[in-house]
Amino acid sequence: MIEKNNNFEKVLKIFLFIPLIFYYGKRSYIAFDEGFYALQARWILEKGNWIIPLWFDEYVLDRTNGLQILIAKSQEIFGKNVFAAYLPTTIAAILMLLITYKLHEELFGKNHAIVSPLILSTTYLWFDYSHLATQDLIFSCLVTIGVFSLVKIKENKSNFYILLFGVWIGLAFMMKTFLVAVPLAALGPYLLTKRKLFFNKFFWLGLIIGFIPYLIWSYSISSYLDKNIIFYLFEKFNFLSNKNDSTNPFYYYLWNIPITFLPWSIFSIIGLISNILENKNKDTNKKFILTHFPLILILIISIFSTKTPYYPLQISSILSLNSYSGIKYLFSSNRYKSTVVFITSKLVPLLIFSLIGTYLIFFKSDLNLSTKENIFIIFGLISFAIAWSFIKNKRSLKEIFATLIIGPYLLTSLSLQSGLFTDRSRELRETMEYLSSLDILKNQTIKVDKRIRGVEKGQSKIIRISLLTPNLGDGIESIDKMNPSDLAWSTLSSKESYETDSFQIIYDYEILSPWKLIRKN
Repeated sequence: MIEKNNNFEKVLKIFLFIPLIFYYGKRSYIAFDEGFYALQARWILEKGNWIIPLWFDEYVLDRTNGLQILIAKSQEIFGKNVFAAYLPTTIAAILMLLITYKLHEELFGKNHAIVSPLILSTTYLWFDYSHLATQDLIFSCLVTIGVFSLVKIKENKSNFYILLFGVWIGLAFMMKTFLVAVPLAALGPYLLTKRKLFFNKFFWLGLIIGFIPYLIWSYSISSYLDKNIIFYLFEKFNFLSNKNDSTNPFYYYLWNIPITFLPWSIFSIIGLISNILENKNKDTNKKFILTHFPLILILIISIFSTKTPYYPLQISSILSLNSYSGIKYLFSSNRYKSTVVFITSKLVPLLIFSLIGTYLIFFKSDLNLSTKENIFIIFGLISFAIAWSFIKNKRSLKEIFATLIIGPYLLTSLSLQSGLFTDRSRELRETMEYLSSLDILKNQTIKVDKRIRGVEKGQSKIIRISLLTPNLGDGIESIDKMNPSDLAWSTLSSKESYETDSFQIIYDYEILSPWKLIRKN
């Protein structure tokens, strides 16, 4: 009977995450970066070129081809559909939740181990990127595996984890190249205490295994280039290291991380502080992983010129573990518990209802969400507020954890099922579905005028339009090179069309602007 109950609990824990991870409705991409990678994966399958990242017939040499190959291979196996394109990210998300669960067991014991992955899965940053077809979640999963393998390395019988620590480095390099240096540098002081692993043959074997995909790709692409691909990758790194459009002040992450880690930010900060102030005789390995590693990493990415919301994603598992510590510390404290209960059960629900009212009165028409999205999100926010209002009636930590998590859990689950985080270009998708259904376009190849490349608005739109074009043709440098009756996506204006009389604008929709479908007369 006990064994049956344990098996039921395991199955229940797995099913808890299904509404947070899987969505089977219609999907659509945003342009940067997932649409760009999905389009490159499409060209891999259509052109049979698994080596060079492309923009139509041009080489894109500022990134590796790792994610594009994963998306293409997934679509080759499971069909050329959007769900398959997201599968590599979905698998990484599941694995990252599992590793977070195991990290909790290692650092805090098996008690409440499900709490930390549930916290992780309901943070805005992780939840958002777990439903984007980009490298960021996959890279963060690899970093989390590296941290877990370090925690598991003991004096004896740790060869597998030493091997694993070597493997993740090479795989992470294939995803995000030089960014792998950031978590390694943040782990530097901890690695000094485990420096013997660098003299272990299993570490070097793992390092070689991890770098095999990059080495094969680097060798394969070399015949197309005038210099080694590493120089092109370094040029991109050098660009990111200097002032650019993503350059932000040093203090950027001091406000960005608390916002993107909602609703658990305060608990994570409190947990971080409580773990720093813990008795010095406590487990130093635990203290380093929970405190030194994330703080050093934040310092490093704060120094780096380019700052984006997703760079801290690689410490999101650790921040979730700190959130667990923070909740446990605050609700076990005679000094702070009453204040925390008042804030969570009174102020937070009041704030949520105020946000709902403000949205309905002032912003509902501007955001242009669908009826389904509005209903699901508002119901999720109401559920969040009501759930947290019951905190005042809970006594045991188990009840407190369950009550705190149920609100964000319902909000994120309903947000996902509404399509808000999966059908991100809904209006454009619906317009393209209508155009694709017309007889005049069926089985017609549509080329793309590349003159606008580099203009962000135009490039953003054409990436999404190209992905939704059933028969996508080549990119053309000039529409004058089109043959009679050829179709193309172009930014040709109505005035230009009238003056030349060589082209006819077939379709011109505001949602597709500045792009129009034209035909050469």
